[in-house]
Amino acid sequence: MHIRRNLFKTAASLAVAAAFTFAPGFAGAATAAATAPTAAATADASQIRPFRIDVPEAQLADLRARIKATRWPDRETVTDSTQGVKLATVQALADYWATGYDWRKVEAKLNALPQFVTKIDGVDIHFIHVRSKHKNALPLIVTHGWPGSVVEQLKIIDPLVNPTAHGGKAEDAFDLVIPSLPGHGFSGKPTETGWGPDRTARAWAELMTRLGYKKYAAQGGDWGAIVTDLMAVQAPPGLIGIHTNMAGAVPTDIDKALWAGNPLPAGLSAEEKSATGQLTYVYDHVAYARLMGSRPQTLTGLTDSPVGLAAFLLDHDGPSQELISRVFNGKTEGLTRDDVLDNITLYWLTNTAVSSSRFYWENKHPFFAVKGVKIPAAVSVFPDELYQPPKSWAQSAYPNLVYYNKLDRGGHFAAWEQPALFTQEVRAGFRPLRK
Repeated sequence: MHIRRNLFKTAASLAVAAAFTFAPGFAGAATAAATAPTAAATADASQIRPFRIDVPEAQLADLRARIKATRWPDRETVTDSTQGVKLATVQALADYWATGYDWRKVEAKLNALPQFVTKIDGVDIHFIHVRSKHKNALPLIVTHGWPGSVVEQLKIIDPLVNPTAHGGKAEDAFDLVIPSLPGHGFSGKPTETGWGPDRTARAWAELMTRLGYKKYAAQGGDWGAIVTDLMAVQAPPGLIGIHTNMAGAVPTDIDKALWAGNPLPAGLSAEEKSATGQLTYVYDHVAYARLMGSRPQTLTGLTDSPVGLAAFLLDHDGPSQELISRVFNGKTEGLTRDDVLDNITLYWLTNTAVSSSRFYWENKHPFFAVKGVKIPAAVSVFPDELYQPPKSWAQSAYPNLVYYNKLDRGGHFAAWEQPALFTQEVRAGFRPLRK
């Protein structure tokens, strides 16, 4: 199979058992939550169970010991990152991870939020569910991507749920549902094939129905953008619109030409040429996606070496890697050292390096091309995203485009890196649908 096609695979009762296990060596304790979802209490598989994180100290000690025992490679033979994540960056990360980082801080942040698990289509789905105090709050399901997790969304929860405390208006309030993708984080690991973006999109619609929402919206970036687009294509009855910060907007003819390495159509504007240049780089250089899209099980080493896992997760895209490198070189950026390690440590503790990789293997959709969304859509374009779709492309891909805006800063992990800007975009993007 052509190597380009391998990239992204063409492209209740609330009284529950005291604890349940999601990953080898990781147990999540179920306790009473502050805010219970409005799902019917049943004794069947659709039960919604409260969830709490309680990582045994022995696992954290084991992690630190493994980091300190890392067998290091020699230094790269170039002065830039063309050979991958620089040795100095990974060593700085490892030093702080083993001696200064405290997982308990993010564990406490997560446990301060209402977290739940429910089984959908045979897989336990973990999610955060926070309701607004404001009347007529718009229910919104927000989906992370890879190598992300629900950690990416922690900074936007209160601003979206409680807008009046963050410079917004009561009428901009949201009820938030933030799930972990199957095979990621605290969600279960599928034991059969078929759990790609399509099935996840259907599961998300079931989740919102199970929570009692008759009308809701969806938002996503990275894999979350694909899942959100596919939710819109599936058009479940309650979904009124979507917002994406990584639009699936590349025209079909251009996408096919890029995949095949053929000449592009004539007459492209300067903005379109810039976007195709960005996409050419992504398709040619993002090696992690080619590997996960074809041989995810080969990544066994990532479950044995935390530093190996960290290096692999860092090497996602150029701007993000450069930002993280600056962070571990002492610079102040949109992300902190703790932000970065919160996410990496979650992957390690849940042992999801391989199970999350299978999402690439399962995907049957081009990553950036038009999916066929017809319902209302809002698009935010951040300058350091993998590519910046021109408005003309967005209008064609989303014929019911209600909002489009280009930002002056922010990258692929926009909610995590630029939460204030991201919050403004989500509010603005869905404002037309509240009328």
